[in-house]
Amino acid sequence: MAMITAALVKELRDKTSAGMMDCKKALTATDGNIEDAADWLRKKGIAKASKKSGRVASEGLIGLGQDGTTSALVEVNSETDFVALNEEFQRMVREIGALSVGADSDVEALAAMNTSAGKTVATTITDLISKIGENMNLRRTASLSVDKGVVAGYLHNSVADNLGKIGVLIALESDGDAESLTALGRKLAMHVAATAPLSLSVDDMDAAVVQKERDVLSEQARASGKPENIIENMVDGRMQKFFKESVLLNQMFVMDPDRNVAKVIEDEAKSLGAAIKMTAFVRMQLGEGIEKKVEDFAAEVAATLGDA
Repeated sequence: MAMITAALVKELRDKTSAGMMDCKKALTATDGNIEDAADWLRKKGIAKASKKSGRVASEGLIGLGQDGTTSALVEVNSETDFVALNEEFQRMVREIGALSVGADSDVEALAAMNTSAGKTVATTITDLISKIGENMNLRRTASLSVDKGVVAGYLHNSVADNLGKIGVLIALESDGDAESLTALGRKLAMHVAATAPLSLSVDDMDAAVVQKERDVLSEQARASGKPENIIENMVDGRMQKFFKESVLLNQMFVMDPDRNVAKVIEDEAKSLGAAIKMTAFVRMQLGEGIEKKVEDFAAEVAATLGDA
């Protein structure tokens, strides 16, 4: 049996960032072999991480990656906002954001990519779960590209470079000046962050969403007791109002309420002397759609005492 010295424990701790007692146990279990001990800790770390995987992770960060005419967003979740302020977590999300440009909106492909440390994204997240002690999750990624023009990116509630709570991408196809297009794209992205449109155009909107809205408005109109032909006109008018509020190109621009977004783009195209077409947008808000568990602290304490 090899002697487990303090220097050996320190070496393993420096290599793995694990606790001293865990390092000592690992070295004892592997007869003092550093590499085997590191693998032992990794396996134990994965086991610990799997126990945490059932806990709801709805905080975290949105990361932004940009490369040429392609930009991407990624959402990495943690259990608490406190972890989102952790520099190591931020470095990880920033690197995953940079890698996401090459993932083509495929979260599984992104999880399998290698980081600068030579580990996959999935393994990197698992390792940090073991180190920090919170569940984390690579939830989703989305990217946009154009053949010519720009894909502008914007992060709202930014906490550090390329990290924030709401991310927006705006794809603008044009032969116009890239710097001017990027400035326009950023303004449009800020608008999208504020208004959360449902679609780019009326034709792009989900047919089920349109039908549901029409059904609700029809029921409301029928309650007035008016004839069906009047009701139909009422619903058509209210649907136009719905499209004006929910469709990006139809929305009034937040920075200039006298013009809608389509008019803003048209005017900028005239100014640049080049056609501009917005082909797509992405809005990603941290934690949207995740059902957060409401903790009952008193019940949790009572249960713990009951188990004791």
